[in-house]
Amino acid sequence: MLKIAHCPIYSHPLPEGHRFPMVKYELIPEQLIHEGTCTREHFFCPEQLDEKWILGVHDKDYWLSLKNGTAAPKMIRRIGFPLSPQLVERETVIAQGTIDCCHFAKRFGVAMNVAGGTHHAFPGRGEGFCLLNDIGIAANYLLEMKLAKRILVIDLDVHQGNGTAAMFRNEARVFTFSMHGKDNYPLHKEQSDLDIPLETGTSDEIYLNKLSDNLSGLFETHRPDFVFYLSGVDILKTDKLGHLAVSREGCRQRDEYVFDQCRQRNLPVVVSMGGGYSPRLSDLVEAHCNTFRVAQKLYF
Repeated sequence: MLKIAHCPIYSHPLPEGHRFPMVKYELIPEQLIHEGTCTREHFFCPEQLDEKWILGVHDKDYWLSLKNGTAAPKMIRRIGFPLSPQLVERETVIAQGTIDCCHFAKRFGVAMNVAGGTHHAFPGRGEGFCLLNDIGIAANYLLEMKLAKRILVIDLDVHQGNGTAAMFRNEARVFTFSMHGKDNYPLHKEQSDLDIPLETGTSDEIYLNKLSDNLSGLFETHRPDFVFYLSGVDILKTDKLGHLAVSREGCRQRDEYVFDQCRQRNLPVVVSMGGGYSPRLSDLVEAHCNTFRVAQKLYF
């Protein structure tokens, strides 16, 4: 069964100017249930994360500044959300959801988090709407628990996974692959193990060719036994922040290709949703739902 991490706290109310990005976290499950792709039995609500796993990848002083609400105003501005206990709790629940998905993926081949993909969170700071790095926390969990030996992070959000790249810069067991808009946020890019920068306006054919040209070889050279996939839909032409020109069908084909590569090699994969900022909610929700539809079709 496809297991999907989702909890009402994912959509905790924010001030008016910050609410739009959060709406999708409720609409995606409802759409999947409404159309019959999933039932409520597919979804589970994670608990809060034990802070020892946060401290496995994040600096103690940074975590305490979030936990105690003492983060400096400059840090809060960099994160982009007003800091609150509820927001910090939300991030810990999301990260626990990604950890829980690891166990389901080892059992069923794939598991998914409706939220997550907080790849701009560095060990000692947050930015870009990311406080805690859920994939970073879960990857470290797998290594520490000896549930994986070599991990591949496939980051296909339109923004470079700078926090994840920095987090695992000196960890040979985690290979970070980021394919992102060259001229997009962040202005200063970190160095992933493999970065594929894309020109503004990149459309389906070029995007999918670059993905296939680079990804298949990574499975052979890095030889992972576990995969994290950040499936941001901000690559869409309709996205107001993405600056690429990928169609909804091209985005669906991207997901299908990544899943197929993992299935061919019997590699468990955990999916975090990442970004998506299309002005029309229907474009945003449909593109995200396609990722779930493809997983359900291919694996179950």
